Amino acid sequence: MKRREFIPRITGGAAIVAVSPVVMTSCEKENPEPDNRDDDIGGIDLDDPNFVGLKSDGGFAYKGPYIVINTGDENFIALSSSCTHNACRVNYSISSNNLPCPCHGSVFAIDGVVLQGPASSPLKTYKVEREGNILTIS
Repeated sequence: MKRREFIPRITGGAAIVAVSPVVMTSCEKENPEPDNRDDDIGGIDLDDPNFVGLKSDGGFAYKGPYIVINTGDENFIALSSSCTHNACRVNYSISSNNLPCPCHGSVFAIDGVVLQGPASSPLKTYKVEREGNILTIS
């Protein structure tokens, strides 16, 4: 092999070796689920202007690591707001009644089940109790 062929091949090979770890881990999970819930997160006051959306059917709000959804008839659900694929914050689509992730296209049902990947693990769900105008997530 001539020197003119050798130098470009070595340079190209070194670049591939240097970039490979970055490319191979670019969609790897980064803390997809909160390891420990914040037990001091407090309740959600439905009279608080930050949570006014929860007063109507299909309304939702974020509280700490959770997304809380009013599923109608004064029923509420809470799920982890972090996509299990790459920890991006999921949204709620009232028209589709699901939780799409804006980063890589994963979609979750409102019970947390994966409807569309690349996520392969469901969102964690939590119990929501209502006492008056206060919601408590457990």
